[in-house]
Amino acid sequence: MRSKQNNNLFFSKLAFEQASINLGSTGLNPSVGCVVVKNDSVVSSARTSINGRPHAEHNALLDQGINFKNSILYVSMEPCVHYGKTSPCVNKIIKKKIKKVFFSINDVDERTSGKAKKILEKKNIFVKQGLLKKYGTKFYKSYFLKSKKSLPFIDAKIAISHDYFTKDKKTKWITNFNSRKIVHLLRSQYDCIISTSKSINDDNSLLNCRIDGLENRSPSIVIIDRNFKLKKKSKIITNKNKKKIYLFTTINDKIKQNYFKKHGVKVYTLDKMNTFQDYKKIFDILKKKGFSRFLVEAGLSFLNFLLDKKIVYNLYIFKTNRKLKQNGKNNRSNLFLKKIILKKKDRIKVNLFGDKLYKVALK
Repeated sequence: MRSKQNNNLFFSKLAFEQASINLGSTGLNPSVGCVVVKNDSVVSSARTSINGRPHAEHNALLDQGINFKNSILYVSMEPCVHYGKTSPCVNKIIKKKIKKVFFSINDVDERTSGKAKKILEKKNIFVKQGLLKKYGTKFYKSYFLKSKKSLPFIDAKIAISHDYFTKDKKTKWITNFNSRKIVHLLRSQYDCIISTSKSINDDNSLLNCRIDGLENRSPSIVIIDRNFKLKKKSKIITNKNKKKIYLFTTINDKIKQNYFKKHGVKVYTLDKMNTFQDYKKIFDILKKKGFSRFLVEAGLSFLNFLLDKKIVYNLYIFKTNRKLKQNGKNNRSNLFLKKIILKKKDRIKVNLFGDKLYKVALK
């Protein structure tokens, strides 16, 4: 049997697993997970709904013929105490006569931060915070950055051959079908994909989630297109089921702008797109639109720029065992990639039938 402490950690981990399901799809609200336990058994579990409402606690405590009295509630983040479009989650917890509440970290929203514990304890509900605090702080990094005047949370992914080429002269793909499926799953955890017109023109990519059940989890797309080279007939533009697309350029081509606008693309014309400060302005615009989790899928030119500025938190590297040799090529230097040491601890345990996936923490 597990000890009480191990029980608490086990159910807290389950709460985070619930939160991870809708990570990147809850709008301005964080993705929170909630697990309700009675007699050492899970009687209900839920997460924050798509687009942010209702909250996880509300969903977990819905009337489903369950008697929640004297249950224990595990939640990945402090329950909200303020009135918004819905009533506070603490009210629901009190009404359902929950006996104990365990949560990982405080919310950074000033309307709630540090207040839930006091309110619940006044109602004789035992509260313990700080479970899996280190993990929770890392899990909610993108949410915390949203409330700060700083760059947002940016991850990136790249596919490489065994000999560090990013392109195959003979075929479109370097990695196999299984790796590409994982990419679709990976995209579902972000609310925004950043790419470049060159990458999109070269691959004619859609940058969406093409997995059954995750089609509605496709992120919005940001296209960096300094010289306005994006092809009009790109699949990403003509796709009827596309998400919102934002294009940033320095070229004031009204005819082309109007064409893309008719296809639902929001075009931003900037004076310049050369320096780090220029790109910081782009990220500021996107943060104000509510985006907080970015995944960069672009070629080495843009990736090298971001890596050089040290603004990428995690780099996902899909590596095939194949050596491309004379069939491989890179449009830019792969020196940054070669400097990254792929350690055993960074490898994600997933069977890609020959390919390997690494998640390298850079910050």
